[in-house]
Amino acid sequence: MVRKNYLMLSAATIAVALVASAMQTADAQRKSIRWSTSSIDSYGYKVAATMTKIVEEALGGEYTITVNPYPSTIGAMKAAMDGDGEIGYTADVGMTQLYGGDPAFRNYTPAKGKLVHTWYAYPMESFMAVPAAKANDYKCLKDLAGKPTFFTPAGFMNWLNFQRMYKALGYDFKHVQIDPKTQSDALQSGTIAGSVAYTTSGASLVPYWKETEVRMDLKIVNPCPDEIAKLQAAGMTISDVNPKVFSKDVGVPQIKGVPILFGYNMRADMPEDVVYKMLKGIYDNRDKLKQADPGFAPMANDFVGMQVAGIKANPDIPVHAGLAKFLKEHKAWDDKWKIASSAS
Repeated sequence: MVRKNYLMLSAATIAVALVASAMQTADAQRKSIRWSTSSIDSYGYKVAATMTKIVEEALGGEYTITVNPYPSTIGAMKAAMDGDGEIGYTADVGMTQLYGGDPAFRNYTPAKGKLVHTWYAYPMESFMAVPAAKANDYKCLKDLAGKPTFFTPAGFMNWLNFQRMYKALGYDFKHVQIDPKTQSDALQSGTIAGSVAYTTSGASLVPYWKETEVRMDLKIVNPCPDEIAKLQAAGMTISDVNPKVFSKDVGVPQIKGVPILFGYNMRADMPEDVVYKMLKGIYDNRDKLKQADPGFAPMANDFVGMQVAGIKANPDIPVHAGLAKFLKEHKAWDDKWKIASSAS
């Protein structure tokens, strides 16, 4: 009896070991996709973290997705281009600067290759805020020109957005770097005169701004009509944002924000079928994503149109072959665009 029980136990142990071994082998055979994003408290990180299951399922379980945060969006872009990631968090303004060799990318040569148009996910709208107690001092953006301002953390896309805005307006961009968690203290003490706020799809503020508005009263400083005209002449658009994204009155009937389009782009050497399957999986789940997060509403309402808008913002930048295939299927491809090759 003892020997029989021993044999049964041994057989069971071997079976468990074989199952565990098979699972380990399957995991070992799964390829890795590293998703580079901005810091862990950012919306970009939150989106990537919620997308992993959808993308893994779209790729048939052949890939494991890991999300790796970096201090800034520019850092995430460079990580993907240097081979430390496969997907890089970015925005249209970041792609413009990358291919234009502007300051953030001056003398930068990617170790693996530049990002190309792959997937655009949601817009963000940048605008300026000041302490309500100082509201009478600031009527237009020009009143803040040359004054110490927190334009969001250096290297963030909203930081780049205001750089290009101030350049178009001819204003002195005087950035003061602070910890976003200390923003309220910095505004109330006068360390900074103003601070750039932003919404996702015009629907919600980022967490550190929610904390700031709880601790103090704020006033939004919209660009004046002449400033709006200059921004539009430079190719930027103006989006109306409902001031009710703030819990308290911010002194304007509508917030005038300058939008940027955020995306998660890849290098051209990512296989076409991987990108195509990923896009199709996201497209098929767009309504579920919208229900889970209102920031996805514009993408869910016009997924194909958002991809086209991302390309049109930088039409000279190559388009990943997987995105090109997807757009051709949806009759949205423009033959003027260039399909990226591994040499892009």
